[in-house]
Amino acid sequence: MKTEVKYKRTVVKIGSNVLTCDDGTLDTRRMSSLVDQIATLFRAGIEVIVVSSGAVAAGRGELGSRAALRKLDPVSARQIFSAVGQTKLINTYYNLFRRWEIDCGQVLTTKESLSTRNHYLNQKNCMETMLNNRVIPVVNENDTISVTELMFTDNDELSGMAAAMMNADVLVILSNIDGVYNGNPSAEDVEVIREIKSKDTDISDYIFTEKSHFGRGGMITKTRIARKVADEGIEVIIANGKRENILVDLILNRLSSVVCTRFAPSQRPVSGIKKWIAHSNGFAKGVIRINQGAYEALMLPKATSLLPVGVEAVEGNFEKDDIVQIVAPSGENIGVGRVTVPADKARQIAGKKGAKALIHYDYMYLD
Repeated sequence: MKTEVKYKRTVVKIGSNVLTCDDGTLDTRRMSSLVDQIATLFRAGIEVIVVSSGAVAAGRGELGSRAALRKLDPVSARQIFSAVGQTKLINTYYNLFRRWEIDCGQVLTTKESLSTRNHYLNQKNCMETMLNNRVIPVVNENDTISVTELMFTDNDELSGMAAAMMNADVLVILSNIDGVYNGNPSAEDVEVIREIKSKDTDISDYIFTEKSHFGRGGMITKTRIARKVADEGIEVIIANGKRENILVDLILNRLSSVVCTRFAPSQRPVSGIKKWIAHSNGFAKGVIRINQGAYEALMLPKATSLLPVGVEAVEGNFEKDDIVQIVAPSGENIGVGRVTVPADKARQIAGKKGAKALIHYDYMYLD
């Protein structure tokens, strides 16, 4: 009989600093421990999706001493490190899961491949099929073909999109610190903020801005993604992946006793397409600049579509159903949405009354 569990579907993001040693090589002991914990969750009936960093760091550990590589530009170096490191990373996962007689499969993706609704749904279907056949997806960005402007900020961003895409119950972001601190983690008398209940709670003064040693991101990215995902109704936990038995303690045993930061999920329902749009800021093909009246209307608690009368300017060369950014009079980017008309038509109707919504509320996400 399976153990009754709170979380039926879990996304676990494992950061580079969790998976690598100080010299950049893979920490296979830590990987083994995490796989053992994931296998325990799997045996308890929990569906697990792993979003794993470590490929570039692993490749750097294998090839980094070669003098010729020091002359490469950052994108080219990242591509070759990823090409070598991804092979080592997935082979290590494969062998570790096989000890438990569990199958895993590699899912490589790019930001661009998720920029259209059809591609997004194709990837969702792929991972649903894997889970239905008891195969654990191991997801990573395909850095061998990604270039700077089309990269995810880091795998925190990718894990947030994966959690929303797969309607996860919880996203666990494993880093090399215990959570969000109320100050610099290296200073005395600082503590981990144990729970963040609302995206309106201001914690900006507490965020330590230093980026991770081997990864691309830092706590700013983690908290931004965590708040967005929690706003979509998915619980988010930031915890220390180097602590022994951390996943089992968080998911099966005693979350309340684990030092971590929990982002409480919103209770309002969010549609699947809104979840996609919420994570599509990097896919925007244009900009819609709105006037003060439209801004105030969109900021009201009730659902409001963006009408052409509230548009001051249209930028970019987008098509119908493309994603665009919504920019307030102050110049602040306040959200994204899917447009109902192409750019030329949007320019024609901008500022005019009586036309249908330029962005319908159901296809809009406001930060």
